[in-house]
Amino acid sequence: MDPQLLSYYEAIERASVDMLTAARAGNWDEVVKLEGACVLLISHLKHAAQGPEDAGAVRDAPHPQVMELARAKSRIMQRILVNDAEIRHLAEPWLQDLDDTLSGRRAQSLH
Repeated sequence: MDPQLLSYYEAIERASVDMLTAARAGNWDEVVKLEGACVLLISHLKHAAQGPEDAGAVRDAPHPQVMELARAKSRIMQRILVNDAEIRHLAEPWLQDLDDTLSGRRAQSLH
């Protein structure tokens, strides 16, 4: 694994932490904004991972540095998944409220 690719994973993890912080604060507009940033980072990661054909042989070599980068990637991905699960859990009531509002099930207040 290329160290530059790892930097993309780290940036995605930072964005997921920021999303979780915003979700815990109930700032769903910020969560949506950060989700867009994550989509862009993931797109860049996919593009960067499509490097030259001969780079795959170097990445796949059982070199200690390559193995450490792979372990770091795995740890980062696990943290991203944990963050994502908590964000989804926090979003469930908000999404239900949104669904209720859009379907007209929410009681309308009179002003």
